Amino acid sequence: MEFEEFMKDLVNKAKEIGISLNEEQVKKFYDYMLVLLDWNEKINLTAITDVKEIILKHFIDSITICKYIPENSKLLDVGTGAGFPGIPVKIIRDDVTIVLLDSLNKRILFLEDVIKKLKLTNIIAVHGRAEEFGKNKKFRQCFDIVTSRAVANMAVLSEYLLPFVKIDGKAVIMKGSECEEELKDAEKAISVLGGKLKAVDKFFLPSSDIKRSIIVLDKIKNTPSQYPRKAGTPAKKPI
Repeated sequence: MEFEEFMKDLVNKAKEIGISLNEEQVKKFYDYMLVLLDWNEKINLTAITDVKEIILKHFIDSITICKYIPENSKLLDVGTGAGFPGIPVKIIRDDVTIVLLDSLNKRILFLEDVIKKLKLTNIIAVHGRAEEFGKNKKFRQCFDIVTSRAVANMAVLSEYLLPFVKIDGKAVIMKGSECEEELKDAEKAISVLGGKLKAVDKFFLPSSDIKRSIIVLDKIKNTPSQYPRKAGTPAKKPI
């Protein structure tokens, strides 16, 4: 797809969710897409390779969380994969300081390449697991916003995310259409880990029948020191 067509599609869809893009931001999204498709031929980053689908399901989907992020926040994207939602958020919100966390080093190398080529600042990619970094004093309860997209069910995800969130911060969790049962199953975990359900926002992605849910958890008390448990345990034995 040529840049002009790409720009028209991206700008129109962003407008539908209340976000205005300038040409410099659109150019960064375009370059991001080119790097993603190039690297995707070498390592498996995404099954979505159609440009219109990348625009909608990766870029637009990612920036739907921007309205939950206060100005000048420090944000952690856990299990970021190919950089979603962290890099699209950074393109839109240069005021936000972002850490991208992923357990696969190949993806970290890709993310570092994107950061360099897009000349993004105040954003780093870190290789590691949430269960280990959640115990690290440099990361534990240090972030205003912690987010994740399509990583695990809510009970497990709560143990991955909430240890990173500072008191009065938020976990902003991106889910598909159905999340009620997951939320019910996660009530105990959310409470034990110091969280409280604030909101569930349901919507359709622009000009589509694709349903999304964004779950917002407030951090109201410290996460007990025994959490997160060692790598693999949260998934095998959810709280």
